[in-house]
Amino acid sequence: MTNPQFYYLIQLYHKRTKRENPMTIDYLTQKVLENNPEADIELLRLAYDFAEEAHREKFRKNGDPYIEHCLHTAFVLAQIKADFNTVLAGLLHEIPEESEHKIEEIEKNFGTEVASLIEGVAKLSKLKYRGIERYKEDLRKMFLSIARDLRVILIKFSDRLHNLRTLDSLPPDKQQRIAKETLEIYTPIAGLLGIERLKWQMEDMSFKYLYPEEYIKIEYKYEVERKVERQRYIQKVKNRLKQILNQEGINYKISGRMKHLYSIYKKMMNKDREFDEIHDVFALRIVTDSISDCYRILGIIHDIWKPKPGHFKDYISAPKPNGYRSLHTKVLGPEGKITEFQIRTKEIDDEAKFGIAAHWHYKIKDQGEKKQPQWVKEILEMQKDIENSDEFINKIKLDVFKNRIFVFSPKGDVFELPEGSTPIDFAYAVHTDIGNKASVAIVNEKISSMDHELKNGDLVEIKTEKNRQGPNPAWIKFVKTKRAKEKIKQNSNKSGFGGLKKFIPRI
Repeated sequence: MTNPQFYYLIQLYHKRTKRENPMTIDYLTQKVLENNPEADIELLRLAYDFAEEAHREKFRKNGDPYIEHCLHTAFVLAQIKADFNTVLAGLLHEIPEESEHKIEEIEKNFGTEVASLIEGVAKLSKLKYRGIERYKEDLRKMFLSIARDLRVILIKFSDRLHNLRTLDSLPPDKQQRIAKETLEIYTPIAGLLGIERLKWQMEDMSFKYLYPEEYIKIEYKYEVERKVERQRYIQKVKNRLKQILNQEGINYKISGRMKHLYSIYKKMMNKDREFDEIHDVFALRIVTDSISDCYRILGIIHDIWKPKPGHFKDYISAPKPNGYRSLHTKVLGPEGKITEFQIRTKEIDDEAKFGIAAHWHYKIKDQGEKKQPQWVKEILEMQKDIENSDEFINKIKLDVFKNRIFVFSPKGDVFELPEGSTPIDFAYAVHTDIGNKASVAIVNEKISSMDHELKNGDLVEIKTEKNRQGPNPAWIKFVKTKRAKEKIKQNSNKSGFGGLKKFIPRI
């Protein structure tokens, strides 16, 4: 570590060992009213009084009064626009485990829904992580709890985020375990739910404890060596763009978008590059009033700077399966530097940062039913079909935890697949018959091999052979999704390619 990095590390230590500003019920009340001016603030304060009495004279490892953790958890939930009962549950979530009060008292005073959410969080808290291969039955119960009411995991995310912020007070082995658990279990689920704000915060804080030296090096380069250059460059881009947008009478807000340290680290590892070789650290976000203005701004950007071929993504007209919407483009900006833009409305921006919680806030906050993403419905379907915990968790790992890509059909439908998926995985995701009768794969309007590795944003078309009796059993050697493997096994005997046995790899 160089001398400048060493002195920076000392500064970070002093900065991070300072206690957070105390959270108060007044801060929480203000945030709740921002989301819902008609919220029952009297009930919120009663919940605070109940929690404060239950945790009185109790302190956390860092010396903070225990009630501050409860307030911080509830405040994070309010920040992501969770509904009122979820905020209440966040404020009260530690009471059954950390006090003499029982869940029945919470149900009597604050309702069945709040009590049910707290019970769900308590079940998750009993999982002591020792690696994803162990405690499979507990993981199974965890996923089923999430699938029954997604708000349980929102509370757990918020609880975990504050625990990560105060991790310095724990022994190194516990820091490592909690950070590893967060990266392997919680951040993938946050990504699937589209809660980017919580996902990147949990990732960066876990990164700090799991890989401290790499974290310091990247943070030093990003926050010290490149900060002035980044700010100067972004201001230059903003000044040029503002001039045109003002002339066009478009209402907007432009901000530099921070690239998160763990995402930079992963890109460096995956592409075997040094920090200075990662080009897309110049990123801006533009928030405007309407979807039509989003497209107008996109056109203006492309008029000013040359777009980088293959780097425009329209997730507004074709959202990702987790509900994410935005316009993405990369251009050759001033000084020939690659510059990334995200363009969205205020509502879309909130949904992108806060995921399904914001979706509920905007779309269905007055309806009783909470919409579930497709992957959650799939977990419930798996539960009906799979008895064995090992098989259930292995399927979850394949279909949920693996990094995801999003590819498009010719009709514009979006399909979410694990990284490394092939046209055959795509074919079976569309329909079993498409997979069984697949004969030609066309990727981005070019004929491709069936084992071609698909990339994010690919346009995929499958040509079928009407008289084909079944899949080629050799496909099982390269497909990635559980569904494709199962369908090939089920249907290969009908095909004219012979038996499957010799193609099935040992596991």
